[in-house]
Amino acid sequence: MITVVGCDGGPFPQLAVERLRTATLVMGGWRHLQDVALPEGVRTIALRDDPAAALQAVAAEEGDVVVLASGDPGFFGVVRALRRAVLPRPVEVVPALSSISLAFARAGVEWDDAVVVSAHGRDPREALAIARSQPKVAVLTDERCGPAQIGAALAGRTDRVLVVAERLGAEQERVVEVTPDEAAAQAWSDPNLVLVLPLGRSAQVPAPRSVVAGHRSPRGWALPVGQFAHRDSMITKPEVRALVLARLGPRLGDVVWDIGAGSGSVGVECARFGADVHAVERDAAGAELVRANAARHGVSVHVVRRSAPDALRALPDPDSVFVGGGGPAVVAACAERRPRQLVAALATVEQVGPTAAAMHGYEVDSVLLQASGLQPLGNGSRLVPSNPVFVLSGRRA
Repeated sequence: MITVVGCDGGPFPQLAVERLRTATLVMGGWRHLQDVALPEGVRTIALRDDPAAALQAVAAEEGDVVVLASGDPGFFGVVRALRRAVLPRPVEVVPALSSISLAFARAGVEWDDAVVVSAHGRDPREALAIARSQPKVAVLTDERCGPAQIGAALAGRTDRVLVVAERLGAEQERVVEVTPDEAAAQAWSDPNLVLVLPLGRSAQVPAPRSVVAGHRSPRGWALPVGQFAHRDSMITKPEVRALVLARLGPRLGDVVWDIGAGSGSVGVECARFGADVHAVERDAAGAELVRANAARHGVSVHVVRRSAPDALRALPDPDSVFVGGGGPAVVAACAERRPRQLVAALATVEQVGPTAAAMHGYEVDSVLLQASGLQPLGNGSRLVPSNPVFVLSGRRA
């Protein structure tokens, strides 16, 4: 049995007590090993001395193992690394209150709309960037990125306050509210974490539509053609795709339709932003291309090999729709489902009027896009134009 027990300064639940009683090996941080009453004669390993060796010892142990960790060990804790080390053996977790939930409770602030980042054992640049850019952030700290460094990163900001929580759950617990400049000028006790909050803790952050986690926005988008499999250059070009994505505005939790998907480049890019994408493509080879491109980019795209508009009936209501093929009838069928955004790409000027009319109930704008790329010519370069494309964007009135 391998059991991970969370520690928050309070008494252990009965299950954790029983697991400790039968353990032949206990692993944890020095603080946990000193603070917890351990069975006499049990072997102990300090995780921080050599984490890799400690995990290997746990994996090799034939008896029962207890791993002591702070708070909820499944949240930025040891559970992930431990599961990798001991697979296929199961891991049992007995969690305590996470330091994040405890800190927000001490501050008297809700945290379902907070961004949680960890600078613990990581390059702090990303955590500091998020602390500067987002209105409500919890930062798990370490000696390289603590309250002083976070305060320095927000120096001069008068729209933020920092709540520094030291030694949560211990007798020496201290929770104080300071300005960024005050935080930068002080020394702080370990362990600690930092909440970055709007000044006055007012409700400036809109309530979340849902509680979401585990997704990161893509580092780049409007990807080059070469990053997608396609047939005979039948693919939405990056320059067109950039405008289409900007109009669709895909985000985590959105439902997006990609109609006449072709290679699926638009749908795949929407999925990279976290959207739930449904790609409709009647051609069998095209449907396989969509699946292949989704797999290549590590995203999930539901491929429907049928013709629109018949295929639309079984799909969930969309937040935004891209129509790459199918004509005004398909656009009209999509408009009936009332997505927030409806975008169509057209190759001929004759399609513009009927397609705009099919976006009944939408505020429509149309843009003609034509980009030229440089190609070598002798000692210089020449411009090679791509085919012009009309992009019609409808925003629900």
